[in-house]
Amino acid sequence: MSVSTSSSRTLKIGLVGFGPFGQFLAKTMIKQGHILQATSRSDHSQLCHHLGISFFREEREFIEADNDVILICTSILSLSQVLNNLPLHFLKRPTLIAEVLSVKEHPRNVLLQVVPEEMDLLCTHPMFGPESGKNGWQDLTFVYDKVRIRDEATCSSFLHIFQSEGCKMLEMSCEEHDKIAARSQFLTHTIGRTLSEMEIESTSMNTKGFETLVQLKENSVRDSFDLFSGLFIYNRFAKQELQNLELALEKVKQKLLQKMEEQSSIESKP
Repeated sequence: MSVSTSSSRTLKIGLVGFGPFGQFLAKTMIKQGHILQATSRSDHSQLCHHLGISFFREEREFIEADNDVILICTSILSLSQVLNNLPLHFLKRPTLIAEVLSVKEHPRNVLLQVVPEEMDLLCTHPMFGPESGKNGWQDLTFVYDKVRIRDEATCSSFLHIFQSEGCKMLEMSCEEHDKIAARSQFLTHTIGRTLSEMEIESTSMNTKGFETLVQLKENSVRDSFDLFSGLFIYNRFAKQELQNLELALEKVKQKLLQKMEEQSSIESKP
């Protein structure tokens, strides 16, 4: 879906959480000329200084720093704790609160519970990361849901960050996102983690298909287990997909055993 860019402007963006993904997003935002500020449980003051980002150890000072957008870049598992600890009542003016987590219904529900009603809410999921987006964001998908937007100009300017980099902009409800992500993203991670448990490695006689499996395993374990478990715990559709995978594997197993019995019967005939 096309995003209006007529009101695109320089934004003052505050990042909550400055781990690898927050740093990854920040570099492009800085390149575009936006003004960034950050707060995080870990001390990233030196890195922020190097990047030209103001770093706040005190969350109240960060909240009072007059951001246009506060972008939540924490892990899925820590979201509730982080948001409940943020003194959002010290916000000086209506602010766009956005997030970039890999599930959508859970952060939407937490934001609606915790964030003051006069603040706008935007749920987003950049369908890429530091590895897949290292050579640019062209043609990579960016999903978003305007949960509660009154200041269309600020929202449009924030979305323009991703549109201007060539992202495919996809507006979708949080529920629909989680349904699709359970079958695509969670299933991909699950198979990759399963292959890791099997300790598959490249061989001297790889087929192209096996090389794909090895790459899937390596890509999956690059992400933290916290991310993977968050995809399961906080996406209500993931449990069914895990059951579907187990049932499908059992069906394949039974078909193989049946075929083996049939073949054995054929071979045993005089």
